Amino acid sequence: MYYISRNYKSLFNAAGKAKTDCEFTLDNLGFKNLGFKQSAIPNSAIGTIKNFFGISLALLRLPFKSVICTQYPNNKFRQLILFFAKLKGCKIITIVHDVRCLKGRVKDVEKELSKIVCSDVIIVHNEAMKAWFLEQNTKTPIVVLGIFDYVSDEKPIQNTSIIKKEKYDIAYAGGFGEGKNAYIFDFDILEHSKYNLKLYGIGFDKSKRKVNEEDSVISYEGAFPSDQIAHKIKADFGLVWDGVSTEACSGDLGAYLKYNNPHKTSLYLLCGLPVIVWDKAAIATFIVENNLGLGVSNLKDLNGILENLSEDDYKAMKNNVLEVQEKVMKGQFVEAAVKNSLAVFKN
Repeated sequence: MYYISRNYKSLFNAAGKAKTDCEFTLDNLGFKNLGFKQSAIPNSAIGTIKNFFGISLALLRLPFKSVICTQYPNNKFRQLILFFAKLKGCKIITIVHDVRCLKGRVKDVEKELSKIVCSDVIIVHNEAMKAWFLEQNTKTPIVVLGIFDYVSDEKPIQNTSIIKKEKYDIAYAGGFGEGKNAYIFDFDILEHSKYNLKLYGIGFDKSKRKVNEEDSVISYEGAFPSDQIAHKIKADFGLVWDGVSTEACSGDLGAYLKYNNPHKTSLYLLCGLPVIVWDKAAIATFIVENNLGLGVSNLKDLNGILENLSEDDYKAMKNNVLEVQEKVMKGQFVEAAVKNSLAVFKN
């Protein structure tokens, strides 16, 4: 059983963290890396050259009729990997991280699907994403992940409080840019007597505040590498919400939340935080059914929801989160999905 590691250029990028976590789990399951050692070279040109030679060497070394686990997207080299894997009669497992046509990034659905469904098994985020693949007449066996892991050698211990508070701290982690989370600044004009908002990530622009900083519910806490941030976030909840509006998750990013498992969800669970999520997001099913947080349809309702939250309710969520925390930090969700994928080959 094999995989091919590559260069992941940004230490601040959650997408890179998700893929390196999958490699951690594959190692634990006995998969061997045929490529160069995993690296984090920030220079795109150097990283691309390293990837090309590492992947080329790996494909020459790939044994005939073996199992190879790939991750999608894999930038420029996926077609090359698939060609050699099929030429050598290998079984291909693909862990799907992003579906760009669902994200509004590409328009040709069939072209993107052809890069994914030519695998022998695909691992997708959740039941909603599986249903979408089936609607596209996908015949490839599909395994549902449930939630991504967020692997850590040490358990974050800074968020151990399980008491009801007069005012909760809510964390939001992610890059700040046009369209992705412009709604953040509207928190200052919503009723917010029961919470503060703490922001973590690159690209925060304080000039976009709608009130003076001293009157704002928002505090910017800085940006940290993806392998450190879990030990920096101090809060009572984590927020999963994308788009430009507090009324609903809107635009392409909002639509994508109906299929996507945002990696920040896993980060919050690793931090020991219950999650506040848009109730129409695909991940809301996992959060609400496992009592790991709150589903909210409109952020204007959040203050009232927190006001009515009992101490017993918060304690129950917190205790459930601590159970899942152990699983995400050890890579157990991806481990289960890969084992289920390997089982397909035995049937």
